[in-house]
Amino acid sequence: MKICVFGAGAIGGHVAARLHRGGAETSVIARGPHLLAMQRDGLIVRAADGEIRAPVAAHDDPRALGIQDAVIVTVKAPALLTMARLIAPLLGPDTAVVFAMNGIPWWYFHAHGGPMDGRRLPRVDPGDVVWNAIGPRRAIGGVVYSGCTVIAPGIVEVGGASSRLEFSEPDGSLFTRVEAIAQILRAGGLPIDVTPRIRDRIWAKHLLNMATGPLCVVTQSTLGELSDEPECVAAMQRVLEEGKLIARALGCAVPDDVGKSLERNRTSKHRPSILQDLEAGRPMEIAALYEVPLELARLHDVSTPTLDLVVALARQRARRQGSMPA
Repeated sequence: MKICVFGAGAIGGHVAARLHRGGAETSVIARGPHLLAMQRDGLIVRAADGEIRAPVAAHDDPRALGIQDAVIVTVKAPALLTMARLIAPLLGPDTAVVFAMNGIPWWYFHAHGGPMDGRRLPRVDPGDVVWNAIGPRRAIGGVVYSGCTVIAPGIVEVGGASSRLEFSEPDGSLFTRVEAIAQILRAGGLPIDVTPRIRDRIWAKHLLNMATGPLCVVTQSTLGELSDEPECVAAMQRVLEEGKLIARALGCAVPDDVGKSLERNRTSKHRPSILQDLEAGRPMEIAALYEVPLELARLHDVSTPTLDLVVALARQRARRQGSMPA
């Protein structure tokens, strides 16, 4: 099976290495020194189960790779439109595209059912660029749990031993194309959960991102450092509760104990990816991660005073750093 990872940074590099180990004909789209290192030495991933050396085909131009059986998109939200404008050479009539990204995805209301079915999200996909370039019928939803960092060009370090990927079709059907990709990743050592309710899983992870990310950005602290401040812990808990109200207003079943994950952060030295972006001066995922949930809250008359505040502070911090995309 030919699979390309579009955006092989930290998360994408980890996924690409697992695909290679699982037997896929793996290629990656990347850029800069990271790309040059992979072209010269291959991709190196250091994880709890050992080091993976993957001689993947690495390019910055999709035209060099041709049509794929599947594409796994792991870019960050500010790069989504650029990806959509470049991806066409990778797409055949039956190519599936897995979106393993943080935040509320552009396809969220495709095959959603109910009065919001088919609604577009212009904060994530302005002008329907992604919707028109790729098409929702190709989309497979994905949720990644993996604390990854590019520690040197071509080298990805995976923190902890609890990485996993959850994904499914937006309509909840368990098509064979989903299971085909899942089998390869499982063979590569990455636990996979194919679920009929991918939106529930999106919110389960996103609630934690909303609770921790903005405060990490404002304070430039690790998750563990935030957990040393009782007032910060209380604020994160309030954001979690507000986020649950948004998710439930959209018909999602969110576990009551999702907040227990905050307890596991007490000793974490991990710097969330959005904080890494701030410190590196890269465009930040403010809209997809934080502003879209606030927009959905307003649509459903859900009050989110704590989330409003922490998002405003994070937005201001991003502007001062020059990392707030237009």
